[in-house]
Amino acid sequence: MASRRDDLLDAAIDLLGEQGVRALTHRAVDAAAGLSAGSTSNYFRTREALFDAIVERFAARERANWEELAAHLEPRTTTDLARALAVFARDSAGRDRALTLSRYAILVEASRRPELRAQLGATGARVNTWFVTWLRLVGSTDPDHHVHVVGNYLTGLVLHQLAIPDPDFDPTAHLDALLTSLVQTQRERESRDSGS
Repeated sequence: MASRRDDLLDAAIDLLGEQGVRALTHRAVDAAAGLSAGSTSNYFRTREALFDAIVERFAARERANWEELAAHLEPRTTTDLARALAVFARDSAGRDRALTLSRYAILVEASRRPELRAQLGATGARVNTWFVTWLRLVGSTDPDHHVHVVGNYLTGLVLHQLAIPDPDFDPTAHLDALLTSLVQTQRERESRDSGS
């Protein structure tokens, strides 16, 4: 059960995702949460404190989404992994749209406030660990390299869907083609290297 603090932060995340950093004020969060004026400032005295708490709450929610995916995912083929990542991409651009948009707003803010990078880096490191494991399971022999290729591609797919929504959005085939290409190209390179 979410606490009053978490309710405020979830409202702030939605506000940040839907209206951007400039809309993020204590009064706007109070209104978005449906609480009386001053509720947000009782928990977070400054805008910086509010933003730091938003990043912490955002990271926890995003980590929970990845943990939910990871709990049910043991891919054996590139197609298995592509299907799971496509579900994640659709959720990111659909039901979790505000959370995803807030991620981009937080990333932009982190370019101005380096202290936010540590929190984002910790969440990213955990996600990368899962990705590396999944890539290894589907046959990647260089998952530490491939994780960045796949992660950046997935981010681009989601960003494009957020900006230019396609009602039939299903990136499964594209993700499968990318994963297959990465795995096969690496195997071919290793085969050539071992034969020389």
